[in-house]
Amino acid sequence: MGYRARLARTNEPNVDLIAHKDELGFEPPIIKVQVKSSPGKISDRDVSAMYSKVSQQEYGLLIALGEFTKDAWQFAMSKSNLRLIDGEGLVDLILEHYDDFDPRYKGIIPIKKVY
Repeated sequence: MGYRARLARTNEPNVDLIAHKDELGFEPPIIKVQVKSSPGKISDRDVSAMYSKVSQQEYGLLIALGEFTKDAWQFAMSKSNLRLIDGEGLVDLILEHYDDFDPRYKGIIPIKKVY
């Protein structure tokens, strides 16, 4: 999708990755990303904790393999610089952009089109 990503500092709670458009990571937009791999529901408290690490000039993205609670969705909708992606949304994004993946990632997630 045109972004580069780097791991956040290990002592940076609630942020796993930092995504940016330029090679050095200075040019906006800067996106702070947290990834939740648990299958359970993610609460607004979790979303709020992640969002507390996002400045006004940055964007927040929380990706979860599970689902978000209704309160979590409502919290995110009240913030113009915050997006949530649940497991279903992640699969949709993978399928939509799969052809643009680097071959090494296609090797990790091998998908064959079925007509």
